[in-house]
Amino acid sequence: MLTRRHIRVKVLQTVYAYNHSVNPNIDVQEKFLHHSIGQMQDLYLLMLELLVAVKDQAEDFLAKSQNKYLATDSEKNPSRTFVDNKVLDIIANNAVFSEIIDKKKLNYWALDNEYVSIVFKELREKDWYQTYLDRKDTTIKEDQAFIAKFYKEVIAPNDKLYDYLEDKRLTWIDDFPIVNTAIVKMLGKISEKNASNLLVPDTYKNDEDREYALQLFRKVILNEEKLNLQIKGKTPNWDQDRIADIDLIILKMAIAEFLYFPSIPVRATINEYLEVSKEYSTPKSSIFVNGILDKLVKEFTENGDLNKMGRGLQ
Repeated sequence: MLTRRHIRVKVLQTVYAYNHSVNPNIDVQEKFLHHSIGQMQDLYLLMLELLVAVKDQAEDFLAKSQNKYLATDSEKNPSRTFVDNKVLDIIANNAVFSEIIDKKKLNYWALDNEYVSIVFKELREKDWYQTYLDRKDTTIKEDQAFIAKFYKEVIAPNDKLYDYLEDKRLTWIDDFPIVNTAIVKMLGKISEKNASNLLVPDTYKNDEDREYALQLFRKVILNEEKLNLQIKGKTPNWDQDRIADIDLIILKMAIAEFLYFPSIPVRATINEYLEVSKEYSTPKSSIFVNGILDKLVKEFTENGDLNKMGRGLQ
């Protein structure tokens, strides 16, 4: 689920926190890094639980409509196409998913049900929701397509939900786009057989990514003096203390990858950190960062300092 770019962002945030700590402690910040990354899985689970909560509210809505004193024919015999959606049933009835929701105490929607109501109300206002309700005996593919559309067009762009998540855990705002993408992809693949693995995925793709996150943080912190020296003199119009904190950390992280991560191509490092700088620093930061990194790559290449192995890595 976690991409290398997102790992870089998490490390960037952790280094920033370390640098601004009153009593910086590398062990404490490593724990923070792992905790921050682990929270991404919590968000993933919570957003799936929201789908189940909307299903439950829809079921309650049908029951109340049927019990109206002057219920219409359509209210007395409502469509159950949505509440019987096969994808929602798979999620709601998966024991592994339910167990981890309880274990992590992610029953937020039971406590903050008004956000479920906001999402369900917006869904009912969509023309394509009524079109879906009119269908009978939908296939699993049709149900998958509908839930993916519901997630993409109602849940993911909901501003009130976004504000709610930001209030809950600040780190979730950076995680939200990647979690949304992962969920939409998952909804197109889910079945009874693969549900447990897809509903509760590992945060890291593999052990290599897990180790990369830890080592990148350590290399930046433990080689602070050396990395600063590499930057010194490459910014003739700027004193180092005038460089934005985020830009300085981005430069150090990129240099650390040049010097200490043999398997990561130079161009991949530069491209990734340019994108990170565009999103997390000032408007002109990417130009500044690109200029410094280009100078450093030329210098490292001439001096034989680039520690890269394999074809196409330089």
